[in-house]
Amino acid sequence: MMLFRLLNSENPPETPILYRNKTAKMKIKDKVAVVTGASSGIGKAIAKRLSAEGCKVVLASRSVEKLIELQEELKNETMVADMDVSNTESVTGCFHDIWERFGQVDILVNSAGVMPLTYLKNRHLDEWLETIEVNVKGTLRCINEVLPAMKTQKNGHIINIASVDGREIFEGGAVYGASKAAVIALSRAMRMELSPEFNIRVTAIEPGTVATNLRDDITDQELLGDKHYSDNEPKLSPENIADAVIYALTQPDNVNVNELLIKPTGKA
Repeated sequence: MMLFRLLNSENPPETPILYRNKTAKMKIKDKVAVVTGASSGIGKAIAKRLSAEGCKVVLASRSVEKLIELQEELKNETMVADMDVSNTESVTGCFHDIWERFGQVDILVNSAGVMPLTYLKNRHLDEWLETIEVNVKGTLRCINEVLPAMKTQKNGHIINIASVDGREIFEGGAVYGASKAAVIALSRAMRMELSPEFNIRVTAIEPGTVATNLRDDITDQELLGDKHYSDNEPKLSPENIADAVIYALTQPDNVNVNELLIKPTGKA
């Protein structure tokens, strides 16, 4: 508690006026957290960290074998969900199973994503549509499933993994950047609509280059020849992004970390 006395020369108060010091961190132990894209990269690191913090973690991905391997590493209660975020029936069915198992969802981390960078002139339409289907529509499908419970609970935290590419567009990143810009804008609108009425916190995390296998999605040979990706370039680790997620989740209840833009040291 912080103690303040209001001074008034004519009528000083007889007793001090107390103000609450809202600095107590949010406890996430035993909360139910759903992490999409949990089989590798950023999603895997987030799932491991949430489990280490005491959460009950739902590991969601299409790569079930990898999820089972991860599940064996984690000490706290977990559930494997064979979820394809690009398929509405898959997402709905998985969340039905989650409700049956836990009866609640306190945290949703939308981490599933693809990054098939292409030059527009090379017309990789199928990859463009997949990017929107997974990165944007997949995020919307999962949000749609958690909202009824979070509205009823008057509580919850949704973390959307966006990208710095949603702010800093570059040649070859048109569609991927557009998908992540959509996630950033969506997160802002969610805070406007959901936070005041339902006490739902929403955070967009926007990483720069991270040491994951996302670039394996790239099939545009002209782009690969131009970019000259190097193993020596500065990169964040997936664990750095997991740290950011925990930071946002554990802030006091009256604090919503709106956005976190994170780049590796050595990149502007």
